[in-house]
Amino acid sequence: MRRPRIAAAVAAAVLFAALGTVIAVTTPWNPLPGPVHGGHAEPDPALDFSPAEISRSHAFDSAINPPAYAGLVAGLALILALGLTPLGARFLGWVTARTRHWALRVVVGAMALTALLRVAGLPFRIWRESILRRYGLSTQSWPEWLVDQLKSLGVTWVIYAVALLLLYAVVRRFPRYWWTGAAAGGFVLVVLVSFIYPIAVEPVFNRFHSLRQEPLRSDLLAMAERDGVPVTDVLVADASRRTTSLNAYVSGFGSTRRIVLYDTLLESPPARVESIVGHELGHAKRNDVLWGTLVGALGVAGAMCLLHLLMTSPRLLRRAGIDPAGPPAGRPGARGAGAADPRSIALVLALVTAGTQVSGPVMNLVSRHIEARADVHALNLTRDPSTFVSMQHELSVRNISDLNPDALEYVLWMSHPPGPERIAMARDWARLNSVPEPPPLR
Repeated sequence: MRRPRIAAAVAAAVLFAALGTVIAVTTPWNPLPGPVHGGHAEPDPALDFSPAEISRSHAFDSAINPPAYAGLVAGLALILALGLTPLGARFLGWVTARTRHWALRVVVGAMALTALLRVAGLPFRIWRESILRRYGLSTQSWPEWLVDQLKSLGVTWVIYAVALLLLYAVVRRFPRYWWTGAAAGGFVLVVLVSFIYPIAVEPVFNRFHSLRQEPLRSDLLAMAERDGVPVTDVLVADASRRTTSLNAYVSGFGSTRRIVLYDTLLESPPARVESIVGHELGHAKRNDVLWGTLVGALGVAGAMCLLHLLMTSPRLLRRAGIDPAGPPAGRPGARGAGAADPRSIALVLALVTAGTQVSGPVMNLVSRHIEARADVHALNLTRDPSTFVSMQHELSVRNISDLNPDALEYVLWMSHPPGPERIAMARDWARLNSVPEPPPLR
């Protein structure tokens, strides 16, 4: 067993080194070209947000953080307790006791475990939803909210069942070198899910119709054409039945690419809508979604090699209540070593969850720079920093964004720069491009 583990360790090191190199080389660490005359503008919420807006942002942040942190800690504690002790294996053995075929045991076990985790997290999601209602961000009734939770669980079941079936099939077929098939399969699966998601999953949660509002539709299509981004349609999502937040995005690839606007955004002035769509076109032109997909796929491939090292550790398997030699002959899942035992699903999910949490801050750091580059693209496209500033103000106020996140919030949650940072960068852009600098909104 030593040679396969060495090979997996080398492959993991190579893949993670490649991942780090790709991120280091391709991330836009300095979205603005060149130094800013007079120095960069300092982000300052007091310049553009009223005391009431700043106070409301702080109050909402103080209210929403407890369920967020409590839910994170409780969820991690539960999955780690299930995966790193015999509790998870016992639970999965109990729910699959009457199931003989290994594939059915994997599916039933995955569904039962994810359902248990969702139910355990339900009080924190209810707590969070009640706060969103109190601040006017949620427009759903409780039955509608529950339906969305069930839909989300259903999507999770499908993704987990497919991924785990493929993983355990490879482990059973190649018990010594299963990391090779798992890495290749994980890479392909991430790419497939990214392409399928806009077509198969987005319609589960939203209804879409073509934007009929002229001249906004023509203006947005013309802007996309001017930007060199092929777009087939401008769609409106019925987000208002769920939220009052503002958003837009470019969805799909190639012939399926379309601009999607939240219907709540249609209340904004057309110039502001064009500003936010310009940002999304920046993502499309730079193929940020495709880049993120390939980077994620590379990370998953490396993670599968690392998973092989961990799942072939006798000490870790025993700690999780799994016999390293595998189930006794004649019992379901007997083919292959302990990693092939479907009762090890809890350990797999615990390790994946831990890896996701560790990598999250790095991906947030990269995401913030990519979002900043898309902001610069919007400014280059519209040449209107004043409208950009007013749009960022409106987004921050309507979405009750955190205007001054602390260090922990910034690292854990912030995939986008805070509003004041984006506004400050727009002022830097104006000075770099000899365009009148937007004055403070207050």
